[in-house]
Amino acid sequence: MSRATESASRAPESASRTGGVGRGVAWGLAVMMPLAFLGLFFAYPVATLVGRGFVTDGALDLGGFAEVLGAPRTWRVVWHTLSQAALGTVIAVVLGVPGAYVLYRRTFPGRRVVRALVAVPFVLPSVVVGVAFRALLAPSGPLGFLGLDRTFPAIVAALVFFNYGLVVRMVGTVWERLDPRTEQAARALGASPLRAALTVTLPALVPAIASAAALVFLFCATAFALVLVLGGSRYATVEVEIWLQTTQFLDLRTASVLSVVQLVVVGLALVVSGRARRGRERALALVESSRATAPLRLVRRDGQAASPLDVGAAAVTAAVVALVALPLATMLVRSLRHDGAWTLRHYANLATTGDRALTVSVWEATANSLRIAVDATVIAVVIGMTLALVLSRRPASRTGRRALGALDAVVMLPLGVSAVTVGFGFLIALDRPPLDLRSSLVLVPIAQAMVAIPLVVRAVLPVLRAIDPRLRQAAATLGAGAGRVLLTVDGPLVLRSLGLAVGFAFAVSLGEFGATSFLSRPDRPTLPVVIFRLLGRPGDGNYGMALAASVVLAVMVGAVMTTAERLRPLGSGEV
Repeated sequence: MSRATESASRAPESASRTGGVGRGVAWGLAVMMPLAFLGLFFAYPVATLVGRGFVTDGALDLGGFAEVLGAPRTWRVVWHTLSQAALGTVIAVVLGVPGAYVLYRRTFPGRRVVRALVAVPFVLPSVVVGVAFRALLAPSGPLGFLGLDRTFPAIVAALVFFNYGLVVRMVGTVWERLDPRTEQAARALGASPLRAALTVTLPALVPAIASAAALVFLFCATAFALVLVLGGSRYATVEVEIWLQTTQFLDLRTASVLSVVQLVVVGLALVVSGRARRGRERALALVESSRATAPLRLVRRDGQAASPLDVGAAAVTAAVVALVALPLATMLVRSLRHDGAWTLRHYANLATTGDRALTVSVWEATANSLRIAVDATVIAVVIGMTLALVLSRRPASRTGRRALGALDAVVMLPLGVSAVTVGFGFLIALDRPPLDLRSSLVLVPIAQAMVAIPLVVRAVLPVLRAIDPRLRQAAATLGAGAGRVLLTVDGPLVLRSLGLAVGFAFAVSLGEFGATSFLSRPDRPTLPVVIFRLLGRPGDGNYGMALAASVVLAVMVGAVMTTAERLRPLGSGEV
């Protein structure tokens, strides 16, 4: 064999080795970039704040654990947290699954409007939701006769109101594109619609339901302003107690122990969710939504009632949507009333600073919120999509699978850590060069992106994990490089789930209040911060402005979610 022939025969092998090294470097960077971001802007600030609570006179002191965990109030707070979160999660899932069926598996006029409506509560500032429920349940409110003002059921009802739309979207966007042929085969074998749904469709939805339940539990367990407004210290959760100990008593030791307790609760929730999803996401068979959806018919042509599944799901969904709309309608009506008369006065006052309550007008704060939300969305989508691509891989080794499972849990942690802890952690940890960012404009969008990143991952990951790996193998066999495989195989499905990811990231950034309340500059407040300040000032004028500003925020969020629906490719699904 000549040297030329030998050289030519070795070229493909060399190119293969070079390509393998290149792919390894690319995936290494894809892992390290988001991990570095999360480590720098989440783990480091939180660890710094928690660490200060365990250091006394420069020495490590863990005596606070025995002291705090031995106090009866601590366990009462933990019980309130777990019971409220568990009940809120169960009810939201039980009501949300029928809603997902009606709004994503069936078609009817106005479906997109209803989808946007149920998504609005999830991204409203929790303090606004709390005030809206107080207005509903107060003795003079529309539901005052129920006697639920400042009670445990009121808190659970508000948590369900807050998270119902999240369950509907996360389950519905999978259900919309679930291959209907398996259920049709069960029907052909004699199964009723209800039995086919319970034995065939519902098990296939376990990954989406588990993901939604985990997120709802985390949001319920870390609810802050909502619990404070509706229950006060009587029903304080771990989140509220951390805020009380940090801001009112300056007791970082107790706050640090409670932060660790909260992390343990969050970790257990993530483990349960991961086990429920594991092994089932791969079995999903997704198709174009136009093949899976059908018109919603409540009455057959012969006048008889249609499928009990359709009728029951539609009835439950209609009742829940009406209850979801009630607080929003109450807020709208009160924003248009002053001294017993209809008026636009409160909306006209949004161009002012109120009764010495604000440093900028509400419209200026709205512009600030929009700019910050754009920045936060870009950060969240870039980091979240990168993480989703990494987490969608299927390593052959057990070590690799365990590493990806650990990474998946780490990605969810920002949702379960107290916003007070994150906000104060930013101020304490990022206060010296080269990371002196306390006065920087980038700090707020970074903090908001932390909340949005897990939502982006959860929106995109089920789709990527459902892709048949043989498609990637076939593309690689035909000579496509790793980059081209991503563009031609993964890319189209990722783009179809991007609408949900961008919509949630942008809307959540618009409504984020917890960490932003600590980090926003007085001359550049966001709209939720301004609403909170108006609610904290006495006077009907300031309260009316707060309600009007809340309506503006709700309309903006509704517009974002509606636009995300309309920009989706025709006949495609999400998640």
